[in-house]
Amino acid sequence: MTQADIPPVQSLQVEVVRLQEELQMRDQLVQQLSQELFRLVKGNAAAVPASDISSERHLEEMRALREQLHNVEQQVTFYQEQISERDGEIYQLRQSVQELTDRARMLEQVVQELPKIYKQKFAERMAPVREKVASVQRENRQLHAELQSVSYRLAVRTRRTSHLDLPSFPREGDVSLPSFGNA
Repeated sequence: MTQADIPPVQSLQVEVVRLQEELQMRDQLVQQLSQELFRLVKGNAAAVPASDISSERHLEEMRALREQLHNVEQQVTFYQEQISERDGEIYQLRQSVQELTDRARMLEQVVQELPKIYKQKFAERMAPVREKVASVQRENRQLHAELQSVSYRLAVRTRRTSHLDLPSFPREGDVSLPSFGNA
């Protein structure tokens, strides 16, 4: 059964109500026919038929009423079967609706949790990258410090070997500060 073959629950409910009303009408008709049949049978038993024509007519009416009663009983049985089938379909549809509602709720919850999960996964993936960046930055600072040290030593060595006329700065121990006396 495809989704297109399944009628909406509301139309099924309308159909069930219609069938129940029709069944109720048939039940009333059966009751009326049985009362009429009982009245005829009771009337026939109490009164002695005046003529054979009258009794034949009553027998014909009885046969017709029995046939009508049989037809009505068949229709009632048919409608009861249809109602049972529809009730089964309605039950299955309600079960499907409940399952789909539960699944929709679960999916909605998953969708609501996705940003949190993605953020957590991203943070987990970024942790090694951050550690690597920090390590590269530390190494870069270290290399930069070594480069400055080597550049300074090279400049000092070049100055000594090339005898350039560069200003020389006194070393820290050689610095003399002017005194202001006993001020």
